[in-house]
Amino acid sequence: MKFRIVILAAGKGTRMKQDIPKALTPVAGKAILQHLLESIEASGIDTNPVVVIGKDSPRLGEVIGRTCSHAIQEEQLGTGHAVRCARESVEDADSLIVLYGDHPFLSASTLNRLASTHQDHAAHVTMATTTLPSTEGWYQAFEKWGRILRDESGCVIGNKQFKDASEEQKQILERDPALFCFRTDWLWDRLAQLKNENAQGEYYLTDLIGMAFQEGIEIPTVSIPPEEAIGINTPEEREIAEEILRKRYGLGS
Repeated sequence: MKFRIVILAAGKGTRMKQDIPKALTPVAGKAILQHLLESIEASGIDTNPVVVIGKDSPRLGEVIGRTCSHAIQEEQLGTGHAVRCARESVEDADSLIVLYGDHPFLSASTLNRLASTHQDHAAHVTMATTTLPSTEGWYQAFEKWGRILRDESGCVIGNKQFKDASEEQKQILERDPALFCFRTDWLWDRLAQLKNENAQGEYYLTDLIGMAFQEGIEIPTVSIPPEEAIGINTPEEREIAEEILRKRYGLGS
């Protein structure tokens, strides 16, 4: 099975209060995207990942000196639309792993576990999840993340974006880092069916999980630690990431 990797990095970084693209935000002396590309390289899954960027963005791989291709998202219409923009670049893939350019700490071993779980289950969709031990301290950084919905037998039945979640759903500790692996023939067909009937008016890649459930498709999951799942969207989250590195990995300044 041939896997390809797409990294969604069209965010402008406005919440970071900076003039550079969010994926170029430095953490522990390296751009977020550089951390991620190094993990992809170490995994051996894809030697030429595709980075989806905005129409006015610099070619991010070239900025940090890493090998990758680029696809352009002309309009900011959501994550589902962003993946569609990369289709021509990954037509050779049997399965597609979708990552985000604001996740610096994702490891090569996690990427390989995601790919191997997907292949072992012959899955249409495989997803990573992270379960918080509490909502205190730095775990508050996950407050706005999507919640994983499971049925009584523990099977995934959907994921709910925070802004669309009920008060009960907001209490769920299993969160969605939006790290997926899709079988491509299923993916391209379902992306064309996405609707933007949500608070943001965007096409959510995460809505494919609900589609899979409605079709009766099993959704295998890979659990990853919160430290690895952390995303960086604000200066406060960047400080959290630096602190995690200092305490747990002996890096950072």
